Amino acid sequence: MRLSQAWIVARHDMSIFRRRRGVLYGLIALPFAVGIGFPALVGVIVHRGTGGLESYLPDLVNAFSFWWVIGAGILPTTIAAYGIVGEKVEKSLEPLLSTPTTDGEILLGKTLAAFLPTMAAVWAGSVLYQVLVDLETRGALGYLLYPSWGMAVILFVLAPLACLYAVEFSVLVSSRVTDARSAQQYAGIIFLPLIFIYIAGEIGTIPLDTVNLLYFSGALAALVLALFYVSLRLFRREEILTQWK
Repeated sequence: MRLSQAWIVARHDMSIFRRRRGVLYGLIALPFAVGIGFPALVGVIVHRGTGGLESYLPDLVNAFSFWWVIGAGILPTTIAAYGIVGEKVEKSLEPLLSTPTTDGEILLGKTLAAFLPTMAAVWAGSVLYQVLVDLETRGALGYLLYPSWGMAVILFVLAPLACLYAVEFSVLVSSRVTDARSAQQYAGIIFLPLIFIYIAGEIGTIPLDTVNLLYFSGALAALVLALFYVSLRLFRREEILTQWK
């Protein structure tokens, strides 16, 4: 597999996405909303001054932090789903599929095109989130919640894996359907397991501590590898070129 060819595909896709305002607005809106909204909610809880903040506030903030994993799973679905079926609809996919670029290089390039801007948005929003949470909680707790090992696992292990999971699933779906709307609808189901994990952490069923986050990361890494293998097996450029209308 030639990384240079994959990067050419990724640059081509990212140049298209930069011209689509809806994609750009989505990349900005969700990290901005989470980065400001959850610290504001934490601030309301702190300012109410209810007793026992030291016992439950760190766990609550840990659960809120998991939204960066959910965001990493939501944000790339539109980009990745459009990456194949959208280009097919706009008649820009056939020239790419007619080149000597291998299936693996095409899939890797389209994965990078969705992964890189998503993670840049997630990491930028998370900096705002951590600073604001620390400002709201330092007085009540007497120490800074961030940076922490748990947040490091979320941002640099679990969120990238969630993003890759979303991208691979979206690319897989978009290579099998023939319109962008259907691809986005099917891809939308992928973040439901992440929502369930968040709810379990919120109600205390599954503590979202560093150990459990690493367990989730291992399971997600195995799933990402499996999805990439399945994508390579099911991606048939001849069928896309000759049978899609």
